[in-house]
Amino acid sequence: MNRREFLEATLALMIAPSAFAAGKPSAPGAVPRRKLGRTGEQISCLGLGGFHIGIQKDEAESIRLIRRALDSGINFLDNCWDYNDGQSELRMGKALRDGYRSKAFLMTKIDGRDKKTAAKQIDESLKRLQTDHLDLLQLHEIIRDNDPDRSFAEGGAIEAMTEARKAGKARFLGFTGHKSPAIHLKMLETAKKHDFRFDAVQLPLNVMDAHFDSFEKRVLPVLVREEIGVLGMKPLGGAIILESKTVSAPECLRYALSLPVSVMITGMDSMDRLEQALSVARDFKPLSEKEVGVLLAKTEKAAKDGAFEKYKVSQRFDGTVKHPEWLG
Repeated sequence: MNRREFLEATLALMIAPSAFAAGKPSAPGAVPRRKLGRTGEQISCLGLGGFHIGIQKDEAESIRLIRRALDSGINFLDNCWDYNDGQSELRMGKALRDGYRSKAFLMTKIDGRDKKTAAKQIDESLKRLQTDHLDLLQLHEIIRDNDPDRSFAEGGAIEAMTEARKAGKARFLGFTGHKSPAIHLKMLETAKKHDFRFDAVQLPLNVMDAHFDSFEKRVLPVLVREEIGVLGMKPLGGAIILESKTVSAPECLRYALSLPVSVMITGMDSMDRLEQALSVARDFKPLSEKEVGVLLAKTEKAAKDGAFEKYKVSQRFDGTVKHPEWLG
């Protein structure tokens, strides 16, 4: 896919945020919604990153952030069984009380690679999140070459996830990873060999990725073609991209949202950062080819060798490498 095709695909995903009836105009100041692959779901183009809402000193602040996001039109909530020793899920569970669960498209991730470990983590996540079901359940950190085969092996994690879906504990299934486009592609091919189709896939997409070992160039076209929901993440590369002094946070978000993603998940650990992201989303218009070219030209030199994509070239973001016991 070329840039023009990407822009056209992005426009095709966009849905009037208040308009689930055909022809109804977008509400002024609303967060746009987009299609989640073939699921029939409509989710906010921005997603609240789960790691970042578990780091506040006062859990009341975490709860305020989550509820402010939901009240402002962000309905996609990201989380993971291992984030902040479970605090991210515990705090989100408390935030989803008092009717807030009905406002959310709730996603969490598990690490277990065998069926027993994965099933245990699924149940623990449901308990922490105070819900009887997840809207999306994902297998976390597919970052090793053997992760696809291990996950789909007899007695592997995919069996636990499939059983969770059959039991009504999860509506849709996906996987996530940040290390290598080749491993993402292997996971998709392994799924095909087992007659399995993922509903969504999470991957890093940003202005630096476009230049180096690119998920945008290698994986994104496959997901678009197969109508698998695209969950973008790391639009600021964990804020490391901003250290390059080549682009601003709003530029990073606009670039990422201009790709054919269903949602762009980003860390919003303060009210200021939440409001900044909301401002970009509410006023969003896809970047033109010329604007994309300008941003890529500004970041090309800095992006060399993944200097500002530490998740690809180091173990800084590899939680399951630091804690192999989480895999089972």
